[in-house]
Amino acid sequence: MAEIKVPELAESITEGSIAQWLKKPGDFVEKGEYIVELETDKVNVEVISEEAGVVKELKAAEGDTVQVGEVIAIVEAGGASAGSTSEPAVEPAKEEKAADIVKAEPSPEQADSEKKERTIASPAARKLAREKGIDLSEVPTVDPLGRVRKQDVSSFSNQPQQAPAQAAPAPKAATPAANQESGKPVERVRMSRRRQTIAKRLVEVQQNAAMLTTFNEIDMTAVMDLRKRKKDKFFEQNDVRLGFMSFFTKAVVAALKKYPSVNSELQGDELVLKKFYDIGVAVSTDEGLVVPVIRDCDRKNFAEIESDILGVALKARDNKLALSDLQGGTFTITNGGVFGSLLSTPILNGTQVGILGMHTIQTRPVAIDAERMENRPMMYVALSYDHRVIDGKEAVGFLVTVKQLLENPEDLLLQG
Repeated sequence: MAEIKVPELAESITEGSIAQWLKKPGDFVEKGEYIVELETDKVNVEVISEEAGVVKELKAAEGDTVQVGEVIAIVEAGGASAGSTSEPAVEPAKEEKAADIVKAEPSPEQADSEKKERTIASPAARKLAREKGIDLSEVPTVDPLGRVRKQDVSSFSNQPQQAPAQAAPAPKAATPAANQESGKPVERVRMSRRRQTIAKRLVEVQQNAAMLTTFNEIDMTAVMDLRKRKKDKFFEQNDVRLGFMSFFTKAVVAALKKYPSVNSELQGDELVLKKFYDIGVAVSTDEGLVVPVIRDCDRKNFAEIESDILGVALKARDNKLALSDLQGGTFTITNGGVFGSLLSTPILNGTQVGILGMHTIQTRPVAIDAERMENRPMMYVALSYDHRVIDGKEAVGFLVTVKQLLENPEDLLLQG
């Protein structure tokens, strides 16, 4: 027998939830094949079987909370699948044996179902396949282990099909619950572990930090003109597009160097001033907001920062972030502008003492001098900060520095 245990996840994570069983009792599992997907506070983790054999027992159901080290499944090593038959001790009559064989042979529907279950696929791929009504066993993949990824399903769905794909089964309707006050129907949906954790952490930050927000606005004309002039050459040389995030990241690093307390952490009665610049970039996913960290931004050029941001964003949306991708950030940038937000007050990320909020670029009339007005692409920016550590003068100075650098982007090159 082989026990499937919840693996060590991270120093700060001691439990998780069963997000999805990829195998069921009676299924055969290869050594190294994924058997279950765990949902933790930060990322989803897929657990493999260390032995080849038959899944004998699942000790936890989907949605259950499980602890690190807990046995969650039993695999009978070297066993045969539940569909196999053993040699009978007594030879039956030919007619009876023939009848048994016919009876044991699975129907085409059963065989098709078993084929789908045996297909190795990531949870994101399974979800997308269900939404699009695609049979995973028909999706080609370039993965050397034959595992179907989300991008494989997307590519397959975009190809012209010879016959229409079988419609996905209608989702099971949620049981409506009567509102105790009005008697009108409502629906109760259990929050995912990640959403519960996000809610808990945000409330903790509000309760444990003296959070305050200061605002300013940035004329994005110079940055937009520079991007327009350089974007084609930049892409040719670096194979990555020049976006706004690299400009903001470099401006933030320069401002953090000028105001080091914004790049710190409060531990008891000590202020830990961090001499490195690992910038968290908030990414929205179907499961909630995550903040992967871009390391050593002070040592990277624009292309390296853009490449790193693109990489973690793709990993986040495919649910492939590792715990190490999310740990150790010193400051965070969040961009609500991609959703159309004009103004907001971002909440601090964990133990950090500052977060910069970007917003949508909107053309507005701006006074150039006492006599002239021009329409300019303007962006409101917000700095939320922990007032226990940072005074208003520092916060305003930090945000003004970011503004000045972005309105004169060539100066960013002088910041290293």
